[in-house]
Amino acid sequence: CFGQSEIGPLACVLGPDEHADRPSSCGRAVLFVETRVVDAEGNDVPDGEPGEVLYRSPQLCLGYWENPDATAEAFRDGWFHSGDLVTRDPEGYITVVDRIKDVINTGGILVASREVEDALYTHGSVAEVAVIGTPDEKWIEAVTAVVVLKDGHTVTERELVDHVRNRLAAFKVPKIVRFVDTLPRNQSGKLLKRELRAV
Repeated sequence: CFGQSEIGPLACVLGPDEHADRPSSCGRAVLFVETRVVDAEGNDVPDGEPGEVLYRSPQLCLGYWENPDATAEAFRDGWFHSGDLVTRDPEGYITVVDRIKDVINTGGILVASREVEDALYTHGSVAEVAVIGTPDEKWIEAVTAVVVLKDGHTVTERELVDHVRNRLAAFKVPKIVRFVDTLPRNQSGKLLKRELRAV
């Protein structure tokens, strides 16, 4: 199941019988939910190309409480702009790439933080990880991994960098690895990357 609180919260479902064929997909839109995948100018993108998923549905909220600016930004042109970067296949199955605000611009190349996180999670010593872009004079943003290790485990920054290098293209490999005891989360458990960026 996939969605967000603004849509009550369900937008897409991947049925149990569909998991084997599309293990990375979050499924197709549920009843009464319309979706579009668009570029930064609001144009529909071809199937397989990344874009922002938009929703239209009677189950959407009407806006953000006492925040007309955020409401105007997210609810425009008759669609709710989710902030999620996705791809859609010809049969309507959606795969999440990342949150748009979490995509890292390193040297003019866009890197999905989630892809780097997924690679780091395959290391046996990593309990939790958040990948962010940090300001860099040369690269615009440096791919930065903030890592919580499993209890009793030790690993070096170099070992984690090499681990990712064996799985992803060189430009996606973290330039910085920071070790922390915990990752910041809000009361509902959502990871707060903005706090990590502020450090």
